[in-house]
Amino acid sequence: ADVSRGESCKENCTCPSCSLRAPTISDLLNDQDLLDVIRIKLDPCHPTVKNWRNFASKWGMPYDELCFLEQRPQSPTLEFLLRNSQRPVGQLMELCRLYHRADVEKVLHRWVDEEWPKRGRGDHPRNF
Repeated sequence: ADVSRGESCKENCTCPSCSLRAPTISDLLNDQDLLDVIRIKLDPCHPTVKNWRNFASKWGMPYDELCFLEQRPQSPTLEFLLRNSQRPVGQLMELCRLYHRADVEKVLHRWVDEEWPKRGRGDHPRNF
């Protein structure tokens, strides 16, 4: 059965699907379509929905920097991801669970399970 990593495997699992190099956020930054979907979901500011700001704060970004990123013309979600590009995508999925962002977690899971293995098993990222 094709079970996603986050549900049954531990961090240092050696099962066949986990033995591939775990993707980092820098790997997903190479997928413009995925990045666009994540930005659409996390950029908007909504009083009851957690967004990029909550994620960045949880990972230690200072308040002044959060405010600075909000004022820039570039996507704050993209900036947040760029600043955390060496973290594993699994940690980003954990944030999605923490903040009840199943919509974003689902998109990330699909990418990790379906798209990432197609990219030469993580050895040779494709440039689009």
